[in-house]
Amino acid sequence: MSLSLDHLVILGRDAAASRAFYADLLPLLGFERRRDDVWVNGDGLHVQVLAAEAGTRAYERRGPGLNHLGFRAPTADFVAQLREAMLAKGHAIQPIQHLGGAHALFMPDPDGLRVEVTWYPPGKNVVD
Repeated sequence: MSLSLDHLVILGRDAAASRAFYADLLPLLGFERRRDDVWVNGDGLHVQVLAAEAGTRAYERRGPGLNHLGFRAPTADFVAQLREAMLAKGHAIQPIQHLGGAHALFMPDPDGLRVEVTWYPPGKNVVD
């Protein structure tokens, strides 16, 4: 089994400037604008551009840069099993978050970049 990358969240110190840049670039790469801060391509990869919180450093939860990589899980059980497997390997893994019915697991790498694996219930949008 392989999981597909379903979204990237980019936080900018100047959200308007970042959105303007991605509004120019992403359509040239085959992305369609869904709303002011979200673009999606034909493969279902979503790119969301949001504002970083003032005073944050890179890789902090709301800091500037690539915020996290998001993978779609096939089931909610997969998310729970993945958490247990990573804990068993000695990694500091956060609890599963329940976000509007979705089951989201955020796992920071050694430098703080988070990898998210989430199961979405039917009808739940990736970046809502």
